[in-house]
Amino acid sequence: MMRVGKFALIIAGSLAATSFVAAARQPTDRAALRAPTDFADLSQGRERSLALFAEMGKVIQHPRCLNCHPRTDRPTQGDAMTPHSPSVVRGKDGHGAPGLHCDTCHGTTNFDFADGSGSVPGDQHWHLAPAEMAWAGKSQGEICRQLKDPSRNGGKSLAALIEHNAKDGLVGWGWNPGAGREPAPGSQRLFGELTAAWVENGAHCPD
Repeated sequence: MMRVGKFALIIAGSLAATSFVAAARQPTDRAALRAPTDFADLSQGRERSLALFAEMGKVIQHPRCLNCHPRTDRPTQGDAMTPHSPSVVRGKDGHGAPGLHCDTCHGTTNFDFADGSGSVPGDQHWHLAPAEMAWAGKSQGEICRQLKDPSRNGGKSLAALIEHNAKDGLVGWGWNPGAGREPAPGSQRLFGELTAAWVENGAHCPD
């Protein structure tokens, strides 16, 4: 259940004053996500793999992902990726500091403001990515190598990474982010298909 008690005014005031001003903005003209079949004219292997990962990068480096994979212990928010307001920190396990856990304000689903000016995001597993999975500010090559490294991707094999990208609920939130936020390009299904095709072609990384 969404927690909208004594913190409701904090949420509505601070978020509306910062990145949730973006609710009045129209979504930016980002290119649609291409399907793996769109790369069939490229040679199988490294050439196609690199092109597929570049397409995946449209999602990976979108604000919907970067805000939860920050380079510091403070998340960012909104399409402009401004520092989270109110000020919060990652905490020991990515769920916030004692006394101000993420679920103090974030519920299990998005919570739209009554006046239509924006929303508070929510998911059953709302939290920050672990520090070792931080990739805001990194190049696609750096992120790619990080995604393939079990010591920095939550212990996932490439097969598990495909499953994660295609079916994880919190990843899927990126395409259902609530009022005032631009969804990630394409769809989670398409993102999963791109991931699978990238792996199938060798999971190569840009330099």
